[in-house]
Amino acid sequence: MSALQQAWNSWMALPPYVHSTAVTVLVTVILILSVAYTTLWERKVIGWMQLRIGPNRVKIFGLLPGMGQPFADVIKLLIKEVVIPAKSNKILFRLAPAITLIPAFATWAVVPIWPNYAIANVDAGLLYALSLSSMGVYGVILAGWASNSKYAFLGAMRSAAQMVAYEIAMGFALVGVLMVAGSLNLGTIVTHQHGGVASWNWFWLFPLMCVYFISGVAETNRAPFDVAEGESEIVAGFHVEYSGIAFALFFLAEYANMILIVGLTAVFFFGGWLSPFDGYPSWLGGSSILAQPSTGWLLLKMFLLLFLFLWFRATFPRYRYDQIMRLGWKALIPVTLIWIAVEMLMVVFHVGPWKS
Repeated sequence: MSALQQAWNSWMALPPYVHSTAVTVLVTVILILSVAYTTLWERKVIGWMQLRIGPNRVKIFGLLPGMGQPFADVIKLLIKEVVIPAKSNKILFRLAPAITLIPAFATWAVVPIWPNYAIANVDAGLLYALSLSSMGVYGVILAGWASNSKYAFLGAMRSAAQMVAYEIAMGFALVGVLMVAGSLNLGTIVTHQHGGVASWNWFWLFPLMCVYFISGVAETNRAPFDVAEGESEIVAGFHVEYSGIAFALFFLAEYANMILIVGLTAVFFFGGWLSPFDGYPSWLGGSSILAQPSTGWLLLKMFLLLFLFLWFRATFPRYRYDQIMRLGWKALIPVTLIWIAVEMLMVVFHVGPWKS
């Protein structure tokens, strides 16, 4: 027996909680690095779209121009002074950034990151993900209120109202996913989409997929829904009083939530780790290695969806606040309700996913 095989057998003999802890640490490190390099990727993409070069000065070991920029930004924010307003609520002021960032990492516990595996394979995974993704509202409200600043409080109220409106639309969109899969387990939702691209949920739930993704963009306060950070209107929104590493946590939470939203979108509507060639005839690649489920397929789908976030910021102008609220309450929520009714008819007449 080879040394590699012995090491693998020794690893598999360890208790399950050791495996879970090791995977948790690994996923956390990967997410932190992904968040850091998403900031660089965004600046590069926007620079490319605007015929600029983007960051290209900070190198790693003298190579790869620009690749050291995220680390330079972290060091700069770490050594900056954290200024706490004299009349602020000191405890809540410090707690708000953590409330915003931690749920974005904790939600990955139930996301199936590779075939038939999640750190916590719980049956109520969808409910867990939806509840944790809603926690960001509390971090925003606490940041604005605890700062004891009218500008920060106004920004928090605007942002919270926006997030609540789009959270409702997002929840209704996931009702459609639940109707198709018949389970709250995210792994079951993925396996239920077996059969190739046309069997993924996006095909039969296209309006709900659009609503969920648009709501995800609004939930993360990204352009064109970044009215909470409208510099010309309310300085910098709910985190105007934050500086140094405290501000960096809000900044990182935005990108962590972006990665989470694209991951959940891939799981709910694009087959997660399933291959687009799955279930196809052999001459179309159905029996090749490309048809095998893999974490690589999940990462590729996340990459493409995340690129849309960056594309939106580079192209769309910021919406007015009344336009944002009108879209959420008068367009997206009615669309979800109508399509849930359409799904009900498809269930009754055995159409689409309910054919068998």
